[in-house]
Amino acid sequence: MKLALATVLMMLAAGGSNAACRLKAPGALQAGKGCAHAWIDANLKLNDIQTVGTHNSYKEFITPKLYAMILKANPRAIEIDYGHPALTDELNDGARGLEIDVAYDPKGGLYAHPLGPKMSGEPVPEDYAERMSKPGYKVLHIQDIDFRSTCLTFVECLTVIRTWSKAHPNHAPISITMNAKDGASPIPGGAKSIDYDEAAFDAWDNEIRQVFKPGEVITPDMVQGSYPTLREAVLADNWPTLKEARGKVFFALDEGHDKIALYRGKRRSLEGRMMFVNAGDASEADKPWAAYMTLNEAVADEAHIRDMVKAGFFVRTRADSDTKEARVNDTRSRTAAFASGAQVVSTDYRHPDPRFGNTYQVRLPHGAITICNPVRTAGRCDGATVEP
Repeated sequence: MKLALATVLMMLAAGGSNAACRLKAPGALQAGKGCAHAWIDANLKLNDIQTVGTHNSYKEFITPKLYAMILKANPRAIEIDYGHPALTDELNDGARGLEIDVAYDPKGGLYAHPLGPKMSGEPVPEDYAERMSKPGYKVLHIQDIDFRSTCLTFVECLTVIRTWSKAHPNHAPISITMNAKDGASPIPGGAKSIDYDEAAFDAWDNEIRQVFKPGEVITPDMVQGSYPTLREAVLADNWPTLKEARGKVFFALDEGHDKIALYRGKRRSLEGRMMFVNAGDASEADKPWAAYMTLNEAVADEAHIRDMVKAGFFVRTRADSDTKEARVNDTRSRTAAFASGAQVVSTDYRHPDPRFGNTYQVRLPHGAITICNPVRTAGRCDGATVEP
């Protein structure tokens, strides 16, 4: 086959020869030995990947005594019987999707004195109250009972992530999915969260800007570019290349319609905002701000996830939830999640829980951290990985 001059130049730019970077079908350049990394970086986009992330990445285990009290009062507490190591350890282990629950605390101190330890007669960490008394966003799962976090404030969490990122500048892009926590404590008299409004979301964006410098975060504006809406940009595959995305993070607000409306304000898409927003609801996928989707039911939604990934959206799904799959080594959801092409497959079990006596865990084959997306890049990467 005679190669067009543009193709030859692209091969040379990728750092390989005609033999190393080969055409197996017209117009379908394969990544071959000697140029795979450079070819992947130049030719694939941020949404052309698949990786494994963690759910509630900050969460520590509840102490045994308090957990036993909670479980006795509510057997469904088994669903929150999991925990993770420090964020640095998770990133070192290959997690490239993180999830953080963020609670609004503009004056500080709202969550500084959890009631759970008072009920169980256990101490909280020595500096807990002091750190939680500072104004700003806090990180916790359920106030008063499931409050132990490896990083207590949002700024602390982001600082850990940025420090690790700067030390590993060639890492695959890290997605950081976030929930805006609100609602009452499960313990009478406990802390009641403050409801979010547009000003709260403005302050949240500002905390991201406080830690990450311009150019270190992939923002909706970067993806939208000159397109009229973010959704149009996504459908035109205007995500940054992997070369542009390496060493960077991006944020997604995983919430429902009401909070998304507050976050968007009067914007047509997400102009000026730091976070993408969840368009996973069927009524939201056609909105001008649609780019990211949380679709957590991997088995039921497998075909839908695949369609959204093919269309160009970035999707996060879950391999397991509420500790159910891990306890009985049920791999059906894990299998469906990977097959769906979701860019981030989230889990509570990147390693087996020895208490369960089985091997359930969620990792990519051959120890890879990030791979070419099986739906979007099938046959193009020639077995090469994005981050081995």
